[in-house]
Amino acid sequence: QVQLVESGGGLVQAGGSLRLSCVVSGRSIVDYAVGWFRQAPGKEREFVAAISWAGSSTYYGNSVKGRFTISRFNARNTAYLQMDSLKPEDTAVYYCASTPGKYWRSSDGYKTPNSYDYWGQGTQVTVSS
Repeated sequence: QVQLVESGGGLVQAGGSLRLSCVVSGRSIVDYAVGWFRQAPGKEREFVAAISWAGSSTYYGNSVKGRFTISRFNARNTAYLQMDSLKPEDTAVYYCASTPGKYWRSSDGYKTPNSYDYWGQGTQVTVSS
């Protein structure tokens, strides 16, 4: 059974940093792409960042580009999301997800939730002003 567990969320002041972790169990993370999404109350799930199975390609949502960094440590079966210069509008529940295979289903599939078959339960990030 594949499970993804996020951690590292919390309350932080604007301008601060947090690092989210996503630990995968039940299969090796090596051959799968990973994405991070977020959802604020009353809003749709939003693409945040994604990283290819080899780690050679990374993608970011426009609202986080230049502030967030996605990475992966395959030997630990873990993906990370480093979040710097946080803003109140970053407040949301953050989810990690992995693809069913090595690649996304389309060229822009990295930003589409239905490209991912496995999801974590989410971790709350709250940024105060």
